[in-house]
Amino acid sequence: MDLKDYFENTKGTGVLATADKAGRANAAIYSRPHFFEDGTVGFIMRQRLTHANLQENPHACYLFVEAATKSAGRRLYLTKVAEEKETERLYQLKRRETSPESDAEKGPKYLAVFTLDKVLPLIGDTE
Repeated sequence: MDLKDYFENTKGTGVLATADKAGRANAAIYSRPHFFEDGTVGFIMRQRLTHANLQENPHACYLFVEAATKSAGRRLYLTKVAEEKETERLYQLKRRETSPESDAEKGPKYLAVFTLDKVLPLIGDTE
């Protein structure tokens, strides 16, 4: 099963980990990644600590724990290569519906686009 199919068909919890230029780490719950035809992946985010860290350090790791087993999943090692703010593509990808007022109160949205550097299972160090 390719990664796009895996994430579309597997329920679980995802965590996106980033660090600032000094190496101070942050981890936040994130939805499943969006997969693009050119092989890149994207995450929609607000202007918070994860987004700030990615301005200083483009490297991130997405950890996904499958709901059914709690010991299976994937780790995606990522490098940010692009970012879009409030674009039409971002709105087409958005999975959650919120009222325009509520959405505006939460601040701007960004689509961070990453190359996929490495994929590992949740546990272990072999692909």
